[in-house]
Amino acid sequence: MTSKRNIVIAGGGRVGFQTAKLLANRDHDVSIIEPDPAVVDAIADEWVATVIRGDATDPDILAQANLSEADAIAALTGDSGLNLAICMVAQELAPEVRTVTRIEDASGEAYLQFVDAVVFPEHAGARTAANEIIGSDVQTLADVTGSLDVMQIRVEEGAPAAGKTLSEVRFPAGTLVVSGDEGERIARPDTTLDPGKRYVVAVEPDVVDEVMNLLRG
Repeated sequence: MTSKRNIVIAGGGRVGFQTAKLLANRDHDVSIIEPDPAVVDAIADEWVATVIRGDATDPDILAQANLSEADAIAALTGDSGLNLAICMVAQELAPEVRTVTRIEDASGEAYLQFVDAVVFPEHAGARTAANEIIGSDVQTLADVTGSLDVMQIRVEEGAPAAGKTLSEVRFPAGTLVVSGDEGERIARPDTTLDPGKRYVVAVEPDVVDEVMNLLRG
């Protein structure tokens, strides 16, 4: 099964909140930091989770979110400069934490000098942000496929489909496994979904969660 991770999200707006819900649905522990009391109240009304009101650049606020025990922090506010500042403070306080920052310019690769990953939500929404926060086990090619998700997914040990051939797995309609392990050949009915190996999968949006459950657990 997918290992549960502790994740801190700075910014409870549309991108931050939707990302938090996706991660929580994947059984990760998520805390949201948001300075706007109205947004905090709205999140608390809609979703039972840890919501901290405050400035995510404040070390005391990050301590309330248990940053020292977090696996990742994602700064997803609408201010690129603030997001970078949050990640840099987080790295000073917890050097091992994975940092993901939201940017507002698609040419913002220079941010990768300071953070582990960047998200440009005009092209990539909450699902891609969630995948970046967790790491590189799932990579979405949303920029070139529109609403269709084309992902490279690493099969998790213990997942329902792990160790089975494609002919043995009942994928939902709207799913196409494109490549064999590590993309070396086109997938066939006798292709085995080996734990730890990566496969390219095309998925329609409404069945993504079901496919992720089969391959990741």
